[in-house]
Amino acid sequence: MSTIRLLPGTGFVAALRTPFGFAAGGGRSGRLLLRLLSIAACAAAWQWASAKHVDLGVVTFRNVPAPSEALAALWSLLQSPKLLQHLSSSVARVFSGFVGAALVGILLGLVIGRSRWAEDILLPPLEVLRPIPAVAWIPLAILMFPSSEVSMVFITFIGALFPILLNTVHGVEGVDPRLIASARSLGSGRRAVFAEVILPGAAPSIVTGLSIGMGTSWFCLVTAEMISGQFGIGYYTWASYTIQNYDQIVVGMLFIGIFGMGSSALVRKLGNALMPWYLPQGRKS
Repeated sequence: MSTIRLLPGTGFVAALRTPFGFAAGGGRSGRLLLRLLSIAACAAAWQWASAKHVDLGVVTFRNVPAPSEALAALWSLLQSPKLLQHLSSSVARVFSGFVGAALVGILLGLVIGRSRWAEDILLPPLEVLRPIPAVAWIPLAILMFPSSEVSMVFITFIGALFPILLNTVHGVEGVDPRLIASARSLGSGRRAVFAEVILPGAAPSIVTGLSIGMGTSWFCLVTAEMISGQFGIGYYTWASYTIQNYDQIVVGMLFIGIFGMGSSALVRKLGNALMPWYLPQGRKS
């Protein structure tokens, strides 16, 4: 029987990681395996709770479809010619709203973060609008816009706007004033200070806001496609609820979760690639 030797500076967690290949030698493949095992464990617990009709009083799995039923519904949807229409419609709406929110949110955030006058005028009404849930915007969206498609894009726009806006404001305000003073003392003008100090300093926070905003756009998708959608993953999920096809509801939820996670990760990757100067602090080992 092999033994585990604890080297100086290592601990119990490191010892546990070694047999499973999660130590330094395991690298990314070890971490990926661990994450896949975590998802598999959650799915197994879900399958068990649904099969046993677990009822804890506060939460019950008596009527919750099992993963096996959701997989059957997923296979049926994958064979449907409507799948591509559902996905393309939802992706177009989410990315249209997200791009609009990114442009407006970053621009307003930069202005508010740099100007007290703009902060006093623009931030109070925006803060009043921020807590309003996406579903409450549906009646006004229908009244304000001539087509249901634009109304749906507007809902995803609202979902992404405020995380991007607030993270941009905090990023600009969080730039070390000593860096700004140093740049000015070296003869930099306003434009140079803004482009070479403030924007790079605020960029990590802006990327974080973009990543969160992308996720909230997908979060608002079901609300958006409740308006008048004929296609879309959100519409598919809502329509499945109205006809009580609970296994299809789970499939729609999983699609939204997977696409939301993937697109948020893509935004982070692109943002980090555009910030070679940024070194995250406190990265987990």
